Amino acid sequence: MVQNTAELSPRTQALRAPVPATADAAVAPDHPGLDPEALIWAGVNLDALAANVRVLCSHIGPRVRLVAVVKANAYGHGAVPVASAVLAAGADGLAVGRLDEAVELRNAGITAPILVMGPVPPSGARRCVALRLTPTVHNLTMAQALAHAARAAGRVLPVHVKVDTGMHRFGLLTDEAVAFTSVVAAIAGLAVEGLYTHFAMADADNLTATRQQLADFLDVVGRLRAVGIAPAVLHAANSAATLALPAAHLDQVRVGAALYGLHTTAARNPASSAQLNGERRHAAGAPSLASALRPVLTLKTRVIRLRYVPAGTPVSYGGTYHTPQATCLATLAAGYGDGLSVALSNRGAVLLGGKVCPIVGRVCMDQLVVDCRDGRGIQEGDVAVLIGQQGAASISAEDVAAASDSTNYEVVTRLLARVPRFYHRNQAPANVLHPPNGITAPHPPAPALRVSPLQKSPFPLARESTPSPRGRGPG
Repeated sequence: MVQNTAELSPRTQALRAPVPATADAAVAPDHPGLDPEALIWAGVNLDALAANVRVLCSHIGPRVRLVAVVKANAYGHGAVPVASAVLAAGADGLAVGRLDEAVELRNAGITAPILVMGPVPPSGARRCVALRLTPTVHNLTMAQALAHAARAAGRVLPVHVKVDTGMHRFGLLTDEAVAFTSVVAAIAGLAVEGLYTHFAMADADNLTATRQQLADFLDVVGRLRAVGIAPAVLHAANSAATLALPAAHLDQVRVGAALYGLHTTAARNPASSAQLNGERRHAAGAPSLASALRPVLTLKTRVIRLRYVPAGTPVSYGGTYHTPQATCLATLAAGYGDGLSVALSNRGAVLLGGKVCPIVGRVCMDQLVVDCRDGRGIQEGDVAVLIGQQGAASISAEDVAAASDSTNYEVVTRLLARVPRFYHRNQAPANVLHPPNGITAPHPPAPALRVSPLQKSPFPLARESTPSPRGRGPG
């Protein structure tokens, strides 16, 4: 495209050619130990993660167990390093969504209790038993397969039963739960260790529906006790309920989003009402619990091209954006192939040169374009922040979610494997990169079970025999 130099300022005309990167800008990593050739990376702050565990442990008290939810690659943060770090910080156990996620943790040497919240096919029963997992039982076919595998191994397998009190997604309906649990409790080889439910609206300011779900769940518990079945572990609270509804803490809480410093809707606006539904959430003048939680993940990329263009220049696929004036466009090495949402096209923003720069045009698979105005002080190779802080400015996962009609936990969870994760403590690298680079666990899985070898955790493992930092064993 031929540019009309009359539309460009004298400074812009002088800088129309691409600006070469200085040696420092090209090779100096944003974090010590980071590959200087990295074009995009996620930083995972293990200090912030541990601090969040401590805040949550303090909030729930010593009698309530904290189960860290590390499903979906620990919400995009990296399952093995995160699991090791939270257990070392005081978490009592882990929860995952699928069997293969639990296998990854066991292959890495993690021995803490792991609850599998999703369905386990009958073909996975032997692995559940051999790897000492705690499955969620939801039908008799699954229960019988697990019991057969447990008896063959000479063990009794602890299982949990999920009660659907309002999500209408997974688990037994309240009028089915007592009869089903009674049958499972009578099957040799199984022990109904736990009973749980999941809240559909705990992130709302109005907790009426959540209280009703809790009441319905406790009604099931009471009816089970009336027939002589008393599961030792009752749990219902997700992150939002852990923060806002202490009555739902029961024996343990399952915390995902809050663990990673991702705020729920209710927690994000704690001052909207000091008194909600008769329950005082925060003491007058006291900072909210949510504000004490620190974001764990940052996402950064690099400028790979600077281009000075006149007014009216179409940008990216389809020409959905035309520059309203002469400006400097920066191409960044980030796109939907890394997990960014195409919905950020012409709506999102990044931090570059300490300023907020809007995303213009469509987000592409490998790249996106931002308008950095006159381009002053920006060079190819510079770091742009997609999530995190640069200077006095910041962009949170919540900001990205608002710009893409999404949720903060979807924003981080959708980050793909080609984005390296950089783990750091005390502003120093923790010597871990994810995805693993051919590193395997030193010990094989259980005999006769095929389990994919995965990266060994570089962190101290929280063993079942090791007391938790809160003075309780994780078991």
